[in-house]
Amino acid sequence: MSFGNRLAISAATAAAPAAARRKLVLVVDESRAQRAMLAIHLTRAGYEVAEAESGDTALAFCGARRPDVILSDWVMRGISGPELCQQLRTDREGPYIYFVLLASKDEPADIAFGLESGADDFLTKPASAAELLARLRAGERILRLQDEAHSVYVRLSETLAALRSAQVAMDRDLNEARRLQQGLIGERQARYGDFTVSNLLRSAGHVGGDLTGSFAINARRFGVFAIDVSGHGVAAALLTARLATQFSASVDQNAALFINEYGLYESRSPAVLARYLNHLMLADLRVDTYFTMVYAVVDQISGEVRLVQSGHPHPLIQRADGKIEQVGNGGLPVGVIEGADYEEISFVLAPGDRLLIASDGIWDAADASGRVLGAEGLAAVLQTNRSTKGLGLVEAMVWSVLGYSGGRQTDDISAVLIERGAAPDESVAEAT
Repeated sequence: MSFGNRLAISAATAAAPAAARRKLVLVVDESRAQRAMLAIHLTRAGYEVAEAESGDTALAFCGARRPDVILSDWVMRGISGPELCQQLRTDREGPYIYFVLLASKDEPADIAFGLESGADDFLTKPASAAELLARLRAGERILRLQDEAHSVYVRLSETLAALRSAQVAMDRDLNEARRLQQGLIGERQARYGDFTVSNLLRSAGHVGGDLTGSFAINARRFGVFAIDVSGHGVAAALLTARLATQFSASVDQNAALFINEYGLYESRSPAVLARYLNHLMLADLRVDTYFTMVYAVVDQISGEVRLVQSGHPHPLIQRADGKIEQVGNGGLPVGVIEGADYEEISFVLAPGDRLLIASDGIWDAADASGRVLGAEGLAAVLQTNRSTKGLGLVEAMVWSVLGYSGGRQTDDISAVLIERGAAPDESVAEAT
C-alpha cells in the first residue's frame, strides 16, 4: 500500500471515535520484508497498520495523521529511531504516541539511551509475535490511562473557565454590593448643631458586617449607632442591610423613633432599643448569628449622652485637655439570649470633647508578634492625632492600625467619631 493510499485511508477513519476504531500502529523500518512481517502479526491481532520506510517518511505521516503506536527500527539512514522519537516528543500537540524501539543490540547502555530519548519500550530483534503483542497490550493500557487523563484535563479546563467566568460576574456583583453597603451609612460626615459625626467603614472583603451612622431625632437630639455582625462576607452583609432599616431616617422604619403625644419625634431609650432588637433577632429573624452594638442618644444643648453597649468594644472619650476615658461595662451581644437585660449609661461631652466608638477590627489588630492594639494602642492613636479632627482623624486611625498590623486586615474596620465643637473663647485661644 502506497503512502498516498494510506493517507486516504487515514482521512476516512480519522473521525471515528477512539473507543470504536482500531488502534493505528505505524511500522518504521528500511526493510520491506521486516515491515511486512510485523504488519501480518499486527493485522491478525486487530490493529490497523501503516508503514514508513524512513524517519522522514514517518514524520510526514505523523503530520497528516497521528498514530497511536510507533514501532521503529533503531538504525536507519537519515533519521535514526531515537532521533525520530526525540523529534516527536518535542511536539506536544495532539494525543500521546506510544513509542517502541526495535534493535538487534540489547546492551544496558543502549537500552538506557533509547529510553532517555523518549521511547516507552524496547524490543530486541527478532521479537516473537507473542512478546510483541504483549508489549503492545501494555502500551494500550498506558494510552487508555493517558486518554482518560486528557479527558479529565479537558473537563477540568472547561470547568475552570466556567468558574473564572462566574468569578468575574461575582466580583462585579460584590463590587456593586460594596458600593451599596457604603451607601448605607449615608453621608460620611454629618453636623448636628455644635456636634460633628464622622463615619468610617472599611470591609476586609468585598462586603462586610459592620455598619455605622447617625440620624436626627428632633431639633435637640440625634442618634448614633455602631454595629458589628458576627462573621464575614455576604451573609453578614445581608443582615447588616436588614439592620440598617432599623436606623433609617424615616420614622416609619426606624425602630428607635416614635411620635409622642405632642406629635413630635422622640427616641426610645438606648436600653429599650437593645431589648427590642434582641427580641427581633431571636423571635422574628431567627438567624444563626448575632451582632454587637453601641447606640447613643446625644443632646445637642446639654451635651448629655445616653448610651447602651451591647458586646461592642468600649467607647473612648477624649476630653478637651487630651485625657482619655473608657466608658461602658461590655454587656451582652444582641441576638444571643432571649430576655437579656441591657444597662444604660450616661455622661456629658463638654465643648472640645470627642467620643470614639471603634469596632473590634481596630481593637484586635495585631502586630507581627501577635500583640493586639487594644485600649492602650488606640489611646495612643488618639493622643498622636489630638489636633486632627473629623474625617482626617478616622482616616489617620486606619493608617495607624494598618501600619501596626503590617498592612494585614483580617476583620472589618469601622468607627464613628462624635466631636463637640470648642467653646467660642477656646476657639479664639486656639487660633491665636
